[in-house]
Amino acid sequence: MNLDIKALTEIDWNEIELENIGDWPVVVKVICCTFVAALVLFFSYSLLVSDEIDSYHSAVAKEVELRNTYRTKYAVASNLEIYRQQMVDMEEKFSQLLKRLPTSNETPGLLDDLTYVGTTSGLTFLKIGWLPEIEKEFYTELPIKIEVVGSYHEFGDFVGKVAQLPRIVSLHDFSIISANTGKLTFSVVAKTYRYEGAAKKGAAKK
Repeated sequence: MNLDIKALTEIDWNEIELENIGDWPVVVKVICCTFVAALVLFFSYSLLVSDEIDSYHSAVAKEVELRNTYRTKYAVASNLEIYRQQMVDMEEKFSQLLKRLPTSNETPGLLDDLTYVGTTSGLTFLKIGWLPEIEKEFYTELPIKIEVVGSYHEFGDFVGKVAQLPRIVSLHDFSIISANTGKLTFSVVAKTYRYEGAAKKGAAKK
């Protein structure tokens, strides 16, 4: 149906009454029906369709999230055997490192070992002795204060031999000063470590 613009201009809007809808001009009826239909569509969309669209977008976002989670878990599951083997390798390496840590019975002998490698390197000991233990979460640091006299070459030889000891010993806080005799005084703190994990686990169980 074509809208007659001329007919709209000829309508006397004062004569149009709600009580006589049936007598309204066709053009007015078409305009009213169009307006009512637009209102119905607007409220139908707002009350019914809009919420459904929001739910749809939420469902799509959730699907994307679940797919990403699935891909991540699938990648982990597909490499599970590799991870297990890596865990076995790490446990073996950890066990080997633990074996290099001195036990309570072996720690006194470290002083003798350090003294031996120092004297065989040509150093003269001024001082060697234990410092207070430092407790950590899973291990205890056992520091040893060392002061020796010698040359740079002898210090280097001593450090190399300490690194070759069967037990883990690290050197910290180096200090070298010149002595009156022309020799050098080498001061260092050697640290070894005692693993406390098993003991602390046993104490926790009690």
